Amino acid sequence: MPKSRLLLVAPALAAVSVLALAGCAGGASASPSSSDEFTIVTSTNVYGQIAQEIAGDAITVTPIITSNSQDPHEFEASPADQITVRAANLIIENGGGYDAFMDTLISGSGSEAPVIVAAEYSHAWPEGEAGDTDTEALEESPHSEEDHAEAQDADGHSHIEGFNEHVWYDQDTIKNVTAAIAQELSAQLPDQADTFEANAAAFTEKLEALQSSLADIKTAHAGEGVFVTEPVPGYMIEAAGLENVTPSEFSEAVEEGQDVPPATLLTALNLIGSGDVKLLIANSQAAGAETTQTIDAAGTAGVPVLEFSETLPDDQTYVQWMQQNIEDIATALGS
Repeated sequence: MPKSRLLLVAPALAAVSVLALAGCAGGASASPSSSDEFTIVTSTNVYGQIAQEIAGDAITVTPIITSNSQDPHEFEASPADQITVRAANLIIENGGGYDAFMDTLISGSGSEAPVIVAAEYSHAWPEGEAGDTDTEALEESPHSEEDHAEAQDADGHSHIEGFNEHVWYDQDTIKNVTAAIAQELSAQLPDQADTFEANAAAFTEKLEALQSSLADIKTAHAGEGVFVTEPVPGYMIEAAGLENVTPSEFSEAVEEGQDVPPATLLTALNLIGSGDVKLLIANSQAAGAETTQTIDAAGTAGVPVLEFSETLPDDQTYVQWMQQNIEDIATALGS
């Protein structure tokens, strides 16, 4: 099972770890004897809700990021978050450079809890990508830290070139993550294995219903052009049979918080007004001048605009959230 153990510890957390964790023996939480002593820690509330579906209400699930006002790309973890991670019996993160703060927390806390890295269960995960690299391996390679730095964007976030890390918008990936969660829970709490497997099967059926809804869109609208200000909904767009016509330079610049080159912006605005774009999807948690310009251009051209978020909206389950997104796409396209 893929796991992630990281790499570099942020100085602030490294400095506080000695004080925050002083007096705690060992590097991991004790093995739980029952579900009410078991804790799952996830990077965001997206994976928190998914984990709760499989684990059931008797198990405590604690997301680090719980609000749409918190951007995982810019999130700064606290000493309290490090203590939370240390107490985990199972950790779930997105990976792929999306929630790198989790790797810092895992390394800084000394946790030895199993880690499920969702990105590594994606069909698009680059073969041979070092998702399981640990500190010892870094020490053996004199160039590892340098290479790691070169893989970071201007904000210091690590990304894997060519890989869309927003894998929770891909139901195939979430199916695989669901199976991994059930397997890990069953290994640690074998007396409840039947319950975990039943919950996973029920949740997988819901994921398959989402895929059926996407297939309906594909039947009606295959090949129609969609402009996305960021790659967030990329996997859903692909599953719906729609074509992402966004210039890659545009969406990459917006995602990394950089200025869109003027020529690229002009190309994007002309594209939106050309009639080839049937829908524009923006990230509701990331705004900028270029994004606003594309939304305005879509309004002028009569192109429907949707906003998708990166974290779970309040009072919705993962399935409800995804189904709403799918229904919004179908409605915008005239299905």
